Amino acid sequence: MDITAEELKTRLSANEDFVLIDVREPWEYDEFNLGGRLIPLGNVMQDVSELYDEKNKEIIVYCRSGQRSGMAKSILTQMGYTHVRNLLGGVMEWQSKFGSDKI
Repeated sequence: MDITAEELKTRLSANEDFVLIDVREPWEYDEFNLGGRLIPLGNVMQDVSELYDEKNKEIIVYCRSGQRSGMAKSILTQMGYTHVRNLLGGVMEWQSKFGSDKI
């Protein structure tokens, strides 16, 4: 099940334990990010090993609109990651609701 911007904001504010991954490009990340670990979509398959210890933790992926992170979710799920969620609407949805507020 995916996650809404409102749910993610609540969970970030509560400092809940999950892995947050930004699958956009570095320049997009530099413009605005939610504090997630940057792993561009094109690198997900090769960099997935850095997530191996967190394979059974909840992983939330996000991008600009939810499309690339949807692909990243599919890739991670196919690789055996058990609890991957996509931020619906991505950063665009976050900014439409909260502007540039991260938490």
